[in-house]
Amino acid sequence: MTELRNVAADLARFKRRVLVIGLVVLVAFGLLCARLFFLQVVRHEDLAEQAESNRTAVVPVVPNRGLILDRNGIVLASNYSAYTLEITPSKVASLEDTIDSLGEVVEVSQRDRRRFKRLREDSRSFDSIPIRTRLSDEEVARFAAQRYRFPGVEIKARLFRNYPNGELAAHVLGYIGRINQREKTAMEDWSEEDQANYKGTDYIGKLGIEQSYEKTLHGHTGVEQMETSAGGRAVRRLGSHPATPGNTVKLSLDIKLQKLIEDMFGERRGALVAIDPNSGEILAFVSKPTFDPNLFVEGIDGESWAALNESIDKPLLNRALRGTYPPGSTYKPFMALAALQLNKRAPSVVVNDPGFYTFGGHTFRSHEGGLGGVDMHRAIQMSSNTYFYSLAVDMGVDAIHDFMKPLGFGQITGIDVQGEVRGLLPSTTWKREAYKRPEMKKWYPGETVSLGIGQGYNNFTMLQLAAAEATLANGGTKYRPHLVRAVKDTVTGEVTELVQPPGESLGYQPKHVDLVRNALVAVNKGGTGTRVFAGAPYTSAGKTGTAQAVAWGQNTKYNAKALEEHQRDHSLFAAFAPAEAPKIAIAVIVENAGFGAAAAAPIVRRAFDYWLADQYPNEQDLAAVQVGKAVAPMGKPRVASEMPWPIVGGAATAP
Repeated sequence: MTELRNVAADLARFKRRVLVIGLVVLVAFGLLCARLFFLQVVRHEDLAEQAESNRTAVVPVVPNRGLILDRNGIVLASNYSAYTLEITPSKVASLEDTIDSLGEVVEVSQRDRRRFKRLREDSRSFDSIPIRTRLSDEEVARFAAQRYRFPGVEIKARLFRNYPNGELAAHVLGYIGRINQREKTAMEDWSEEDQANYKGTDYIGKLGIEQSYEKTLHGHTGVEQMETSAGGRAVRRLGSHPATPGNTVKLSLDIKLQKLIEDMFGERRGALVAIDPNSGEILAFVSKPTFDPNLFVEGIDGESWAALNESIDKPLLNRALRGTYPPGSTYKPFMALAALQLNKRAPSVVVNDPGFYTFGGHTFRSHEGGLGGVDMHRAIQMSSNTYFYSLAVDMGVDAIHDFMKPLGFGQITGIDVQGEVRGLLPSTTWKREAYKRPEMKKWYPGETVSLGIGQGYNNFTMLQLAAAEATLANGGTKYRPHLVRAVKDTVTGEVTELVQPPGESLGYQPKHVDLVRNALVAVNKGGTGTRVFAGAPYTSAGKTGTAQAVAWGQNTKYNAKALEEHQRDHSLFAAFAPAEAPKIAIAVIVENAGFGAAAAAPIVRRAFDYWLADQYPNEQDLAAVQVGKAVAPMGKPRVASEMPWPIVGGAATAP
């Protein structure tokens, strides 16, 4: 039986289907048009930028680091360009196998491996780490021919910092090194502008001038826009904004004076700071022993690091900035000035020095046999302990503290390098806050006695002692010590002198300063410094000092020969010259070297001769100073201004 179709119904159903399909197509086409409008019109600029970025890459251009010069223009830190072979650990399947294979193409020493391991510990897996630096052209060519064998390994051209004088002035200059993870974390708190300026930069200043003047020396990062292939390989440069080199930093340091002083220390430990008392400029800033900052530029290896870090002589310690010592008898002139200014003792008062001082049932040592009756002038000249023991008791610890604090003892001087320590200038308040046990909080009168001769709790840096000596030298005006004189703009060539705060007058009466100055002149004319300054073509003022490295009982007789070297007394000297119009002030300590006139004063004499008389010690004299067997200069000195730079060689064998 044939079924009859309802044509009208089928037609209606077909029309409905066509309508639905048409609507779907229309909606889809509308959506497509809307999307096309959105992409082509609304997001045109954004997508065009993304398309361009897929075709181009913006590469940061690291600027040349600024130079560091001494006051006479001698280069202390510069740059050189070299090829490095670098590995990105995240792109390498087996580091050890890769390094072994690289060793078949270019030389990779055990030191290179140790340095790579140390750098890897401070880096992220996707950082590029050098396995070899300063590749020769031949080595670059050999690797380039076999580059296909080493995914994740590439040759890069980098600028390296160079310290042409090696260990000389290392603690002043500091060094640069690769930015470690801790520093990268700290940089996240920088402003966006500063962070952008370090894009592509792997190195940063770590200590000294390099650290403290980092932003001045770093310069401004540039950019290059490169066209890249689909594989990301650079095809051609489309445009660039050149990097701006870092500025040149000019120090107040005289590197010839610095070298002379470092040579005179020889193998001994210690520190010396020389200051212009009329401005606060640092002329020499010595810490011995020292180290070679070039070791850190490429990343120091573990063996070299251990040798420096674990040495009993602590070559990484900046003794001039961070080493604290009792000042010994170099403190006595300041005690005398305090007594005069505070009306605690008239200069004519005579104190009997029998060779000891008794207080509270305890006996404190002075000159063996005693000096007899001494007034203030003679007490300074002959360095009477008894006189200054009694003076300290008369003044009291808090009066001493309040007078010495403005001079800078136990205070931050504000020198323009980071890391300065405060030292310790004792007071009753300090002791009350420093100790927990009630009986330890109390200040006992017997503790004041040793303060008068620069012992007891007194602990200061050579920077503080030199700054105080400079203040005394110029009559009582305190200047902030500083190492940088000027900055030269690398682009314009303009030299800008750094403005320092004006000197601060401490209000000393000229007659009091003159009395102390005259006594210090007498030290070098008829006191403990007489032999050292014999024949000097200028008048100098100074004070020798001997400070205990370890505490000894008052009844214990000191015998240097019976002690270990590190237990022997320190040798100190603080002085300025010319006495009538000072141009240089110096404080120096030679650790464990004994009497101040034997080791420390001869160094100062020759530094003064260099600065004031254009004299440079001959090799025989220099050798004698190095081993503490010199007084006044022996033989004919050389003409300092005629000494070529770099000064080659040290001294002959000591007599």
